[in-house]
Amino acid sequence: MGNSGSAVKVCTDHQGGINWLSLSPDGQRLLTGSEDGTARLWSTADSQCHGHFQGHESYITFCHLENEAAFTCSADHTIRKWDVVTGQCLAIYRGHTSIVNRILVAKDYLFSGSYDRTARCWSVDKEKQIQEFRGHRNCVLTLAHYSSRDVLEEEEEEEEEEERVSRDLLVTGSTDCTVKVWWVSSGRCYQTLLGHTGAVLCLTLDAPNRELFSGSTDYTIRTWNIVTGEQLKVFKEHQGSVICLELVNRHLYSGSADRTVKCWLVDTGERIQTYKAHKHSVSTLKYHAGILFTGSGDACARAFNSKSGVLQKIFRGHKFIINCIQIHNELLYTASHDGTLRIWDIRGICKRNKRRLKKERSVQGRSSQKGSLSRLFNNKVGCMVQQENGE
Repeated sequence: MGNSGSAVKVCTDHQGGINWLSLSPDGQRLLTGSEDGTARLWSTADSQCHGHFQGHESYITFCHLENEAAFTCSADHTIRKWDVVTGQCLAIYRGHTSIVNRILVAKDYLFSGSYDRTARCWSVDKEKQIQEFRGHRNCVLTLAHYSSRDVLEEEEEEEEEEERVSRDLLVTGSTDCTVKVWWVSSGRCYQTLLGHTGAVLCLTLDAPNRELFSGSTDYTIRTWNIVTGEQLKVFKEHQGSVICLELVNRHLYSGSADRTVKCWLVDTGERIQTYKAHKHSVSTLKYHAGILFTGSGDACARAFNSKSGVLQKIFRGHKFIINCIQIHNELLYTASHDGTLRIWDIRGICKRNKRRLKKERSVQGRSSQKGSLSRLFNNKVGCMVQQENGE
């Protein structure tokens, strides 16, 4: 199964590999960060490059796009903020002493993680470091953020005035095999989550259910209660490093160096599907409308039926690993280490999938109706038997 697809557009403006691709919240723009030390802004309306951000002194490791501002971090130890209209650099955040490999923007905060073993918090507007989170014994690879208001009952909250004023928490995953949870206001470590025996590569949060998921080079995914720090479950079936995670409707999708993606039921820990066909590590994944899209080190993107696991399409054309994918308006965007951004039309797949889902719902509806009629019939028969027996 799986037909090969051709890109509707190939963007070749970058002079080096693209390390990350970010979609703005309003879906109007895309941002690419590259090994060539620049970032580029693309319109999703016409797929044209409308901005070229230059200024970093080394390659860009990661980027993040808001509606009105773009953020990039680099091996030059800095983070930059850019105006998406003018392309002007609005701020440079200095303080890290090694490669900044991840950033996260939340409210008025900018968070960063670095090979210098620290994470930091910055004021987005004031170009000022607010807090430093020091305690990891090796580099900080991945970040997540939440507010204790989302997870803590009033009586469980910290009593210290400082924590009560600002209840934001930062989660960091490190190559030192630990996950740490920090109070943003004080920089104090709230929890250290111990259990992994390899580097923590990816994190995803389900704050309303008080759960954190972490993937590691130890081949496992672990679930944690982010209030108590208790380890809840360990998902052990992967045979390689867990590189990426996505949580959708209490289904957890995990991409691995073992060339597979697995789908797990979060509530039971059961693995319900394995998506095969990759010829190299699964580097990135994205769920969209019942379809699981993946990017791989084999330079291909793929689309799977998320329920059955059947491969529906292969997108060929890249020369090297696909580092990131985004989806908007039934277009798939893939960014690769070959320096190109490719755009693919996925309307056909989405349409087929919608028809399938509609058919399944119709069948389920008829089955439910038959079940109701069957129960009604059985109840009537039961009543008749009781009457005949004089009960």
